Amino acid sequence: MKPILRTTMLLATLLPRLAAAQTDDEPPSPNLRAPVLVESATPSYPDAEREQGRAASVILLLVIDESGQVTDAEVTESAGTHFDAAALDAARALRFEPALRDGAPVPARIPFRFDFALDAERAADEAATPPPEADPAEARRVPSPPLSEPNPDATEPTSAPADPASEATGDDGDDVIDIDVQGEQPRQEPTKRVLTTEELTKLPGTNGDALRAIGTMPGVARPPGLTGMLLVRGSAPRDTQVLVEGITVPVAYHFGGLSSVLPSEVLERIDFYPGNFGPQVGRAMGGVVDIGIKSPRADRLSAMAQVDLVDARALVQAPISDSTRIMIGARRSWLDAWLGPVVSDSNFQLTAAPVYYDMQAMVEHDVSPDTRLRVLGYASSDSMRILNESPSASDPADGGAGELGTRFWRVQARLDSHLTSKLHWANTISIGQDYERFAFGPINARTTSLIAMGRSDLSLEVNDYVTAVAGLDTEWARHDAHWRFPALDLDGANPSPLFGRQVNELDSKAQLARPAAYAMLKLHPIERLELTPGVRVDYAQDTERFTYDPRLSARYDLTSDFPRTTLKGGVGVFHQPPVAYQSVEPWGNDGVRSPKAIHYSAGIEQELAPSVELSAEGFYKTFDDLIVTAPDASRPSGTAYANVGSGRAFGGEFMLRYQADSDFFGWVAYTLSRSERRDAPGQPLYRFDYDQTHILNALASYDIGWGVRLGARFRYVTGNPYTPYVGGVADYDAGAYSPLSSPEHNSERSGAFHQLDVRVDKTWNFDDWQLTAYLDVQNTYNHENPEGVRYNYDYSKTAATNGLPLLPIIGIRGEL
Repeated sequence: MKPILRTTMLLATLLPRLAAAQTDDEPPSPNLRAPVLVESATPSYPDAEREQGRAASVILLLVIDESGQVTDAEVTESAGTHFDAAALDAARALRFEPALRDGAPVPARIPFRFDFALDAERAADEAATPPPEADPAEARRVPSPPLSEPNPDATEPTSAPADPASEATGDDGDDVIDIDVQGEQPRQEPTKRVLTTEELTKLPGTNGDALRAIGTMPGVARPPGLTGMLLVRGSAPRDTQVLVEGITVPVAYHFGGLSSVLPSEVLERIDFYPGNFGPQVGRAMGGVVDIGIKSPRADRLSAMAQVDLVDARALVQAPISDSTRIMIGARRSWLDAWLGPVVSDSNFQLTAAPVYYDMQAMVEHDVSPDTRLRVLGYASSDSMRILNESPSASDPADGGAGELGTRFWRVQARLDSHLTSKLHWANTISIGQDYERFAFGPINARTTSLIAMGRSDLSLEVNDYVTAVAGLDTEWARHDAHWRFPALDLDGANPSPLFGRQVNELDSKAQLARPAAYAMLKLHPIERLELTPGVRVDYAQDTERFTYDPRLSARYDLTSDFPRTTLKGGVGVFHQPPVAYQSVEPWGNDGVRSPKAIHYSAGIEQELAPSVELSAEGFYKTFDDLIVTAPDASRPSGTAYANVGSGRAFGGEFMLRYQADSDFFGWVAYTLSRSERRDAPGQPLYRFDYDQTHILNALASYDIGWGVRLGARFRYVTGNPYTPYVGGVADYDAGAYSPLSSPEHNSERSGAFHQLDVRVDKTWNFDDWQLTAYLDVQNTYNHENPEGVRYNYDYSKTAATNGLPLLPIIGIRGEL
């Protein structure tokens, strides 16, 4: 009853908002009027650009409050540092009649263009033109047009709305970061949802970490405690790929999953694809997280410092010349100071809890008004030591010191060129290294990988109905590994304790190349219909095979006026190459192929009120050629790999969301799903290790005034399956008991997970800086959530291994 009661209480917070958006008698009128320009502003023509005779256009995204004031401005189409700075300065002097919804002023975002041109025949005071009245039905949906050519008749900078259609959003005026779900890539995938910075950084239970917001989206399962895995639509953790501006990184989160490897302050966007993503992304059967890094500030010095019980961080960004700007950031965790006693149990003592560092540095330079060079470097390091002072009675080898460590770094350069207003070419190269270390008892494993990657992406707008996109995506890696570990039982019996098992040592070096190419079309053949067909071709040096992945997604608006109804769907083939230890001698073996998945999805989006949308989507995935291990005495590792596994995952996702306004945001996301696997042809299907039937996230956040915001999140998740031990037999060689597993794989589940998280923020605004204090309390009612099962010495009794108890995180943040 507790989960139902607490979910009902949270919904009670959300439902009055939904009711307020709509009358009982009739649906609300779609009476939406765009902001009207009433006071223009002429930007100063940069002297350096005037001397060189340069002309340009800058498109901004303006945030306009209920009084018609411009509260924020962001460059969306840059013309270089000088022009951008002049346009941003002028934007703050613009005045508007505010946007109206049903006659009441509301905040809005609109694109706005400043033109800089050289000709003495036109005066500056003739430049500003008020925007034409926007069609209320289209005011939320029409995108900005491509940059227009500079006006050859103008003498001074001119200004005008970049498009007659403005976007009345109900936002509070913050920047936005896109979290794209189920192909929520702008109009080329089936769906798009946008979360504002306010939502991402004030989300209860995430400690302000933008990447952790992914866990509240439909289709994302909850990982086991303190693991930080990404479990998407019934796929395995490593089936979901994490990219930073198109470049692969090994993990998204630090040890424990309490923080992501990139702080929220450096993020510009998060594109999340749980399925049916386009052919520009490959080597993944599950989902994709593509992280975009924001540009450093070009107008002034900016600094941020934050300290809480999880970590301390700092970020500085500033222009160093008219065309060059930099950003430097760093972060260090404090977990080792206090988390050890919290997570320790009767058998283990953490002598040092997880410790992580991460660093970021960027230099961005405008090569020309149409070309920008960005050099980005970032690194992440995690380490943890464990001391088992009381070895397990079931395994005398289970004792002594243990160590886990992961780290990686990347340096990548990206050159973005707008060759024409309709032709865009982006090229990226990267070099980096991944390192992993695990040592505990007789096990010692170390892997170092030097990785080089490159991308070249070309996009051409052929006409209003067709855009062609093509590119190359190449990855090369050199692996160096040393493994020392006990061999598996060669007769296929239940595993004996480590104490009684033979130890193998393997050393290996390998080089792997994996080039790929893709092409796709963005088609708009008829009104309200969008199609995106594409194909990707990959080659894997280790398997010596090509794979071919055709993909198709579609959207169709049954009604484009309010209340909008949109149908969406997609189908595609997705291959994922094996990891090195499966396909490279002596760890792996020849003959291993890339596993394959086929994604199917279909859904609907329905507007219920101007600020309320309900989306529902069904998905079905098949898995073939999955790589399965088997004992093999002839191999150095004692293990052989073969593509004999298969499986499936299917379910439905539902999301009811109130779009963020200046006071409130909230949503309810629910996933009903099933994930199954088969280890060999003819064998029965069993529940996958990470199968979760019910996943519920309900959250709300409200600005109560005086700079205070209060929010709460409730989660309920079905427990993970596991294969129980039904008893034990004495192993006299090891001096302990060996477990006897149930013949039915994953026949039991751990108890359900549920918890309530609460967050309170208080902000003080000063003339030149801002101070925020916050309290983020996770597991507020201190529920003992089961994370696993442990056994006594002879496997005759069990007890639950519980997750983190109540976890209060107090922090303070200053911004200049």
